[in-house]
Amino acid sequence: MNISFTFKNFEPSDHLKGYAQKRFEKVSKFVSDSEADLQVNLLVDKFRHKADVILNADNIHLSAYEDSEDMYSTIDMVLDKVEAQLRRMREKEKGRNKKARGVKASFISYEDLAGADKRPTIVGTDSYEPKPMSVDEAAMQLDSMDNDFLVFLNAETDGVNVIYKRKNGDFGLIDPGY
Repeated sequence: MNISFTFKNFEPSDHLKGYAQKRFEKVSKFVSDSEADLQVNLLVDKFRHKADVILNADNIHLSAYEDSEDMYSTIDMVLDKVEAQLRRMREKEKGRNKKARGVKASFISYEDLAGADKRPTIVGTDSYEPKPMSVDEAAMQLDSMDNDFLVFLNAETDGVNVIYKRKNGDFGLIDPGY
């Protein structure tokens, strides 16, 4: 991976150059392309130390910007942003690969929600009136369906129950008890 630095409005010390080089070499573990280019622009504007990073690889094009009052912390913060973006891209690619192989992605991790800065939204609503039946009837009904769960009105307790298929092939029952 080719890493190039541009310094604007200040003369960097050898220690700063070495620190930045060492820190940004960590990005290469996320990128398999040896032809990848990482452009790091560091500049000082009055009291603000700014860093702008652009990564171009085979399928990856991303950028990150950060500023603070200390160049070392600015480098660390912008590196964290780049690594977070690369992790998200890698996880997204893993999800695509699993989906292509037919493996269901059954959950969203907290890191995905926190990193994406958006909340999940309800995209549709279904109306369903549970039918009164016994637990055994509900199990037979669920077994004949392609769904993972069934909401029904328990004929014995007159309460709404949910029966669901477990991974081992058995059924589970949710009875709120009221």
